[in-house]
Amino acid sequence: MKWDRVSIYHNMLIFSHLNLYLDEVGTMRILTVGFDEEFSKEVEKEIEKYFICIVDSARDLYDASNFTYFRHYELIIIVDEGVKFSLERYINSVKAKKKETKIIMLTKSSENQKMFFSLGADDVIYSHINEADLIAARVLANMRNLYGTKIDIGKLCIDIANKKIEYDDKIVSLNGKTFDILAYLALRKQRVFSKDEIINALWEEPEYVSDNTVEVAINQIRKRLKSILGFQVIHTVRRRGYKFSY
Repeated sequence: MKWDRVSIYHNMLIFSHLNLYLDEVGTMRILTVGFDEEFSKEVEKEIEKYFICIVDSARDLYDASNFTYFRHYELIIIVDEGVKFSLERYINSVKAKKKETKIIMLTKSSENQKMFFSLGADDVIYSHINEADLIAARVLANMRNLYGTKIDIGKLCIDIANKKIEYDDKIVSLNGKTFDILAYLALRKQRVFSKDEIINALWEEPEYVSDNTVEVAINQIRKRLKSILGFQVIHTVRRRGYKFSY
């Protein structure tokens, strides 16, 4: 579907009025592929109006393969290089590692749209591809369902924007990464996340964070919540990771 400038700005205005402000827990790791350095920074600046994000930049698909081998991404934005075989192989490898990763293609030709979708792309932009604000609007449209500012589940309320947790009118004190981990899992309830995925999502330099850091944080969350709620909401799935279940 082709979006014109009016419809895209209308979309931006709607979500601006909804005040989709996300604190650290809304961190989204993004990889741009084939952007020049200056334009990549422009896109990052525009996306940061909606999300707190960590943006890595790869020169080409070969360079991107190195990034995705070591890190997990919520979103990858790729400039069309005209190499179908390499792109197909790359998309398959990304989806095999993390099927939830969104891939947006930028191309100058509308004729390529059908091909990119057949290769596994989630969205294709073929107009205004040099305008960072419009790319950011498409990112917002694709990613908004993964993020929110408040989670209400029964008597439990997690206010992400203000980093506040209440249960049955009682305040639950969690700060820093312990809060971030809880809210990250709660936003994606019932899905299992490995320690590696949690680290990649919430730490800017995940290579320097150990699995033990997550284990300690999870134990702190469980201890604090059980003292207030009387039961656990973060469960261990053996050999896979953790999930939120209320």
